Amino acid sequence: MLRVLHDDPRVAGLLAGLLEEYTERYGAEGAAKELARYPVSEFVAPHGRIVLAESDGEVVAGGAIRPYKKDRASMADTAEFKRIWTSGRHRRRGLGRRVMAALEEAARDLGYTRVLLFTGPSQPEAVALYEGIGYRWVDPAEFDELPYSSAIPFAHEL
Repeated sequence: MLRVLHDDPRVAGLLAGLLEEYTERYGAEGAAKELARYPVSEFVAPHGRIVLAESDGEVVAGGAIRPYKKDRASMADTAEFKRIWTSGRHRRRGLGRRVMAALEEAARDLGYTRVLLFTGPSQPEAVALYEGIGYRWVDPAEFDELPYSSAIPFAHEL
């Protein structure tokens, strides 16, 4: 796994893969809206980071870290994981678990002690992955605001 900054040119491979995946699952408008909601500038160092997996020079998996609710001091120790993706051609090989482990390690190195992430109902593989590695489902009512109405929140202590 590679740890890269938000402006690394290889991040384009992650974003292209996400755009394709989100378009298949949520349509072109939904995909564009989601990628615009969290531009790559959200993952800027020193509080953010991106991890990538490459195969033969192609980005095939990755994810990103950003501070959760930068404006809330009570959540200063909480990271949010976003942009978690594995290419459909490279699934069922453990890459998702490796991406999550790399994100967790990077988050600890950045000083975070807790992680939140949100996934959608059209991503049952993601739900299974998060549950399988010990993330716990959080009641959506616990949040002042969700990124989208059907968001499925998960939390994990690092």
